[in-house]
Amino acid sequence: MQKIIYLLLISVFVIGCKSDNKKETENELTVYTHRHYESDQELFKRFEEESGIKLNIVNASADELIQKMNLEGEQSPADVLITVDAGRLYRAKSQGLLQSFSSKLVDSIVPNYLKDEDGQWVGLTKRARVVAYAKDRVDSTQLSTYADLATEKWDNKILVRSSSNIYNQSLLASIIANQGEEFAEEWAQGIVENMARAPKGNDRDQVKAVANNEGDLAIVNTYYIGKLLNSEDSSEVEAGKSVNIFFPNQETTGTHINVSGIGVAKYSPNKEAAIQFIEFLLQEEAQNIFAGSNFEYPVNPNVEPAEILKSWGDFKEDNLSLNKLGEYNKEAVIIFDKAGWK
Repeated sequence: MQKIIYLLLISVFVIGCKSDNKKETENELTVYTHRHYESDQELFKRFEEESGIKLNIVNASADELIQKMNLEGEQSPADVLITVDAGRLYRAKSQGLLQSFSSKLVDSIVPNYLKDEDGQWVGLTKRARVVAYAKDRVDSTQLSTYADLATEKWDNKILVRSSSNIYNQSLLASIIANQGEEFAEEWAQGIVENMARAPKGNDRDQVKAVANNEGDLAIVNTYYIGKLLNSEDSSEVEAGKSVNIFFPNQETTGTHINVSGIGVAKYSPNKEAAIQFIEFLLQEEAQNIFAGSNFEYPVNPNVEPAEILKSWGDFKEDNLSLNKLGEYNKEAVIIFDKAGWK
């Protein structure tokens, strides 16, 4: 009898400890994030102040975070994963690292093409992949489509980063989805033939190369131009001022769009708080900070872009489902390799 009472007491103690531990973690959220911007730090602080939920921030590259989640398995403390590019979000989903979630608020704000079809991730901000062209050397009336960039008139004019870059992989994946693999192969080969130099550096470096007369056109994400124009480095500001922005495919599919996005981790200990965090980041206050501080396009239609972005004008977006960027990533990598895109 004494033994039974003893076991019962132990059980109550263990259950009580588990309950206490749960209470301790209910007000905490572990955020695995690839983003490294001041805007994000400000938003994290505001969320903590408004919600009373403490955020544990883990910063690393997308590949490192995905590998970390894989290695941790069911023991992972991650509640949400934030990264840039839908291709990476698709990769996390395909590896079973995310879970579906539902939110009427999210559904009311974000259009379907900017979120996962199974509800496992959603876009937070948008980036357009555009052409930055030399103001003093290029007539914008000569620009039209992504396909046109692969024609002979741009021989030795194109600047673009390497094929290992996820932004380029996703752009090519969108071309495969919209126009087929054969067209995509011809396009990639044409771009390689028109390169002013071997790919190197990031998107900012491509614009700097245009400013240095190494080429006339750079394929870049819009927010990098905003970063250059607002840099504390005067040489970067001058580089940003040396180019204008052109949005390709306005008469066809629309300009290629990608996102930075967020998903709920598969083994999140605090799913409800994770959804609350996602909803916070999609509402107007947070979207205004994303737009104003990091020069990304808001996904919330009630929020206007930063003045710099507005100065470039409205444009037609490609509303291809961003799941396609992940689905065709492997084919894009193979095509880049065939084309000799380094």
